[in-house]
Amino acid sequence: MPELRVGEQQWTVAAGSNLLDALNRNGMQVPYSCRAGSCHACLVHCLHGEVSDRRPDALSADQRQRGWRLACQCEVVDDLQVAVFDPVRDGLPAIVQAADWLSPTVLRLRLQPERPLRYQAGQHLVLWAGHVARPYSLASLPQEDRFLEFHLDCRLPGDFSDAARLLKIGDPIRLGELRGGALHYDPDWQTRPLWLLAAGTGLAPLFGVLREALRQDHQGPIRVIHLAHDASEHYLASPLAALAANRENLRVELLTTAEQSAALAQLRLVSRQTLALLCGHPDSVDAFARRLYLAGLPRNQLLADVFLPRG
Repeated sequence: MPELRVGEQQWTVAAGSNLLDALNRNGMQVPYSCRAGSCHACLVHCLHGEVSDRRPDALSADQRQRGWRLACQCEVVDDLQVAVFDPVRDGLPAIVQAADWLSPTVLRLRLQPERPLRYQAGQHLVLWAGHVARPYSLASLPQEDRFLEFHLDCRLPGDFSDAARLLKIGDPIRLGELRGGALHYDPDWQTRPLWLLAAGTGLAPLFGVLREALRQDHQGPIRVIHLAHDASEHYLASPLAALAANRENLRVELLTTAEQSAALAQLRLVSRQTLALLCGHPDSVDAFARRLYLAGLPRNQLLADVFLPRG
C-alpha cells in the first residue's frame, strides 16, 4: 500500500484513497468547502510522487508545473510526499480594515492587503482566518476601491463565518489563491441589454460587475434582480438605488423568496442580444436559468457562478 508523508509524519493508506480524506483522517486539518474542485481551499503541494487527478483542468498549467494539486480531486496511487498549504508561508498578509453588518445575516469585510492585488470584478479569493479557509467573491472594484470587500452569509454556523464574526479592525488575515470565475464585464457588450440576477450574497460579485459596467459607461439597458429570503436581507438596497438614481438605463428589482415564482414567470426578454449573469445558491441559479432559457435566451449568452454548499 502507498506511503503518504507530510513533513516528519508518515503513514500507510489504501491505494485509491482520496487525498483530502487521507490527510484529514490523520490530523492534517486541510480545509475544504465544495469538494468539487471549485473553491480551491484544499490546495496541497506535491513534493515527491504523483497522484491520480480527476480535475487537472481546475488548476493553471503553471500551478500544476509547480506541483500544486487540489486534494479533494486526487487519489493516492503510489508513495507520495506533500506539503499542505500554509497560510503564513504561502498566503498574502492582510489586515481587517472594516467589519460591519449590512443586514442581520450579511457581514461585510474590508481587507487591506500587504501589497496591491491585481484582480477584476467577478473574481473570488480564498480567505484564511488562522487555519480555517473559505473562498469568497470580491465585491470591490480595483479602479475605485483601496480595499478588498467581501460579503459573508452568516445565516448558518460555519468554521469560517464563526471565526469572521470575531474579527476586529486591525486583525490579521491571510489571502490565498485568486481565481477568475465565469462572471466578468466585457467592453464589447456596451450596447447590449445586460441582466444581473443574484440570490443572497451572490449579489457581491455582480455588484462589482455592475460598477465596472457603469465605469465603462455601458449604454444598453441594465436590469438587476436581487432575490433574498425577506426584505431585511436586501443588504445593498440603498447603494443600488443610488446608482439607479443617476443612470436612466439601470433598473433594480428586489424580490423575496415568496415573490420568486410569480416574478420569474413574468420575465420577458427585451432582445435576443440580452446577456445574463447569474450568481448564488445552485437552486436559485437553476431557477433563473430555466426561466431565461424558456424566454428564449441563447445558452451561450448566460454566464453563471454558483455558491456551492459545503460538501
